[in-house]
Amino acid sequence: MKITNSMTGKKEEFVPIKDKEVKMYACGITVYDLSHIGHARQAIVYAMITDYLRYRGYDVTYVRNYTDVDDKIIKKANELGKNAIEFSAEQILETEKDMADLHVKNSDITTKASEYIEKIIKFVEGLIENGHAYSTEKGDVYFSVKTFNEYGKLSHRKVDELLNGVRIELEDGKREPVDFALWKSAKPGEVSWDSPWGKGRPGWHIECSAMALDTLGETIDIHGGGRDLLFPHHENEIAQTEALTGKKFANYWSHCGLIKINGEKMSKSLGNSLTIRDALKKYHYEVLKYLMLSKHYAADIDILDSDFTLAESQMYYFYTTIDAMNKFIADNNGDANGEKIEDEIANNIIQNFIEAMDDDFNTSTVFANLHTLIKFVNNAMKTANKGNRTQVANTLAKVLNDLKETYSVLGLFTEEPKDFLQDMKNRYTERLGIDVNHIEEQVAKRAEAKQNKDYATADEIRANLDAEGIILNDTKDGTTWDFKALYK
Repeated sequence: MKITNSMTGKKEEFVPIKDKEVKMYACGITVYDLSHIGHARQAIVYAMITDYLRYRGYDVTYVRNYTDVDDKIIKKANELGKNAIEFSAEQILETEKDMADLHVKNSDITTKASEYIEKIIKFVEGLIENGHAYSTEKGDVYFSVKTFNEYGKLSHRKVDELLNGVRIELEDGKREPVDFALWKSAKPGEVSWDSPWGKGRPGWHIECSAMALDTLGETIDIHGGGRDLLFPHHENEIAQTEALTGKKFANYWSHCGLIKINGEKMSKSLGNSLTIRDALKKYHYEVLKYLMLSKHYAADIDILDSDFTLAESQMYYFYTTIDAMNKFIADNNGDANGEKIEDEIANNIIQNFIEAMDDDFNTSTVFANLHTLIKFVNNAMKTANKGNRTQVANTLAKVLNDLKETYSVLGLFTEEPKDFLQDMKNRYTERLGIDVNHIEEQVAKRAEAKQNKDYATADEIRANLDAEGIILNDTKDGTTWDFKALYK
């Protein structure tokens, strides 16, 4: 198995510290507002990595934090006239509701900055004692970046370059512009705790180091997060943690790509910050998962409005095929252990999945394989004849078992096909303002016209429905209707 390590910029063989055990920490959400789809992508990605590692036989301990003490949280809480910690607790519940609705599994351990104050203080005291941090008369504590010779090794920046050209008015007692806060002295109206340096609260970077150290130990296997956290957050985590322990903080640094909406970074001021809650009102959770995993986790995604409908049509196609497979298997007494047709695509589903996922969790290749598989399945059902229908059904039964085994690791195809398809139809009915009774009346009139050999009227009804975004499918069992948008 290979993982891209941001520290080296290379794809490296994954070798855990302890055989078949993995300790992974991923930076979580600062809970000052409802979570957006950028948060969703990161949560989906690290849940996927966790599930795949377990699928491959690793015993994984996955830790994810909530930042519940922060400038933005304090500002928002003050605006609402609420206590900052109580406000954070409310927002955490909202986030957990969204993640549950998205069907993203919780981490094994979830930590909060406000519950780690004592351990954070001890961490900071240790850095002061060994000369890597200093306090000011005001009650702030800073990490002295110049005392850590390897600062910049993750982001490949040099301290001198960071200082060059910097013209910043230093806070009282701060020695260098690049020094970062470990402890912030309390300001009026802010939540605070007692410390050896007076009332205050933790800086942002220190909380993750303290939580990772406490839950996973001095050296962890994988540290993950959004690529926007690489500098300065993860760089600062490395500096303060390794300055305290004298040991390597993480063996592999993993960074998830960022999301843009229609070419622009998500921003409330631009009005394009799509919350998980609003996204789920419009789209099925598996559609969102498919979209988030359709590109490699480390790649940025520029989501166009059309990408959501494309993801819907593809998932609809997959589930329609699975529904047809179920019927074909049932009609022909398919048995996964019975005699099957020999085909490389059908025989290598699990092997191809593992090969792609072992290559730095390459879900884009996994989905390319899926399209090939679904095409094979549809062709097998279409071309089956009396002489091989049982063999085809047996093959499809095995394919279905392998499909569910592998793609459930990605959180896909967990629904009953008919439930998923009906959910999609319901969403489009509401979205397009379709009157189902009207459609079915037109279908019935068309059937009557065809029976009376009034083909002109039948063709006119089909054309009118087509203009409304409805397609008709004539089968031996009658005519069914569906939405054109789901067949792109």
